[in-house]
Amino acid sequence: MKGGDGGMGPPQPWDWKFSQVFGERTAGEEIQEVDIISAIEFDKNGDHLATGDRGGRVVLFERTDRKHVGPRRDLEKMDSAASRHPEFRYQTEFQSHEPEFDYLKSLEIEEKINKIRWCQMANGALFLLSTNDKTIKFWKVQEKKIKKVYNVNLDSSKINPSSHNGSSILTSSKHIPNGGCGMKRANCLSSDFQFPPGGIASLHLPKVTSHETNLMASCRRVYTHAHDYHINSISNNSDGETFISADDLRINLWNLEISSQSFNIVDVKPTNMEDLTEVITSAEFHPIHCNMLAYSSSKGSIRLIDLRQSALCDRHSKLYEVQEAPGSRAFFTEIIASISDVKFAKDGRYMLSRDFMTLKLWDINMDSRPVATFQVHEHLKPRLCDLYENDSIFDKFECCLSGDGLQAATGSYSNLFRVFGCSSASTEAITLEASKNPMRKQFPATTNHRPSRPGTFTRGDRQGSESPGSDANGNAFDFNMKLLHLAWHPTENSIACAAANSLYMYYA
Repeated sequence: MKGGDGGMGPPQPWDWKFSQVFGERTAGEEIQEVDIISAIEFDKNGDHLATGDRGGRVVLFERTDRKHVGPRRDLEKMDSAASRHPEFRYQTEFQSHEPEFDYLKSLEIEEKINKIRWCQMANGALFLLSTNDKTIKFWKVQEKKIKKVYNVNLDSSKINPSSHNGSSILTSSKHIPNGGCGMKRANCLSSDFQFPPGGIASLHLPKVTSHETNLMASCRRVYTHAHDYHINSISNNSDGETFISADDLRINLWNLEISSQSFNIVDVKPTNMEDLTEVITSAEFHPIHCNMLAYSSSKGSIRLIDLRQSALCDRHSKLYEVQEAPGSRAFFTEIIASISDVKFAKDGRYMLSRDFMTLKLWDINMDSRPVATFQVHEHLKPRLCDLYENDSIFDKFECCLSGDGLQAATGSYSNLFRVFGCSSASTEAITLEASKNPMRKQFPATTNHRPSRPGTFTRGDRQGSESPGSDANGNAFDFNMKLLHLAWHPTENSIACAAANSLYMYYA
């Protein structure tokens, strides 16, 4: 793959360093289920980062290191010499979704955020989409000035002292003959309130003043009642006007301005549900061509469709899948072949897919086989029965590509994640840990990635002998600690990944 972004070269795998952590846990701290991060997404420019959690909250972070770079050349030189890497700070958070209950289906709907997608900025405001299992919401986040109302200010020191010898301007009713009996109410009021000649200079009308600004999130639209099954993906179109949402059996096309209706563009639901053989697992719009999108299935295939062909895209333009070797099918074959995530490269030429065992890189012009296959969980093959028993085999790991397309990353167990080189000249892969010392007990694994025969692309994971259920260094895997969600900065060699309720950031 060719590099981009101004000649940004690929860093060596062992150059990755810890940058920041948000929500770091202390030793022995109990993690609340609602605080576990379930979605991560950079915006198009990489100036903002959003995370969603199982409690339905969305947290926004903004980049800070660019604000300190001056316009003068000497400052630019200093900045270049310092090799400044992206740094972020907490910006704001808001409650995006609440738990719901579908009374018609007796179904409890969790508030967990499944996906977050940034939309185009406008007039300095941030826009993003967030979704749980059933409901998609369109949010606007902008700065608003906090307004404060000042009450009437009565300064007694400025009242005319000739009136009542400086005493209270109110006259008691006992000074009125007969206690005011027989007098009209208007006369009583006029007698009770004796104002000094010329009025009171210190009596002001209430004023509304604006002080400091604060970020406020407002829900602009709610897209609902369009999915019978759990939403697993949302993706923005490059036209800036539409987006798709996908569940197990259908993909719907929405207009951002219209929440009352959507168009069903993919429907794989059979007439008889007993004939169901595969489900949709992920869907993604092409980053450049607004008429193209790809979706993956539980059978390990990826379909590229063209919206110009028909209103209902039940026929694909291209099908990407790896053919099974004769006699290789086993009980777990279809389970581990299920694709959990699909991502397009920035230029739209390549696709990256993640199944349980591997990470595959596809050229969209070549559907016969992947360009390369990276082994992620090869060492877990002897433990597939155990993984099936504890449901870990169904974990959905995400994947991501660097902005220049030269590297790919995905997560694993024990809060580990792996970074692979995608260029033909690269033969490196590295395992990192989500901690302040990502290189602890880690070392680069190097093997030749060129296959000896078609369909057997492999790249470095195993080095020597390993015990089942251990990583490349012989350390035992902890299947309760899993790094499912991560994102690559669009223009820099920086990765954000989630380990339970903590957000870790690294740079190279």
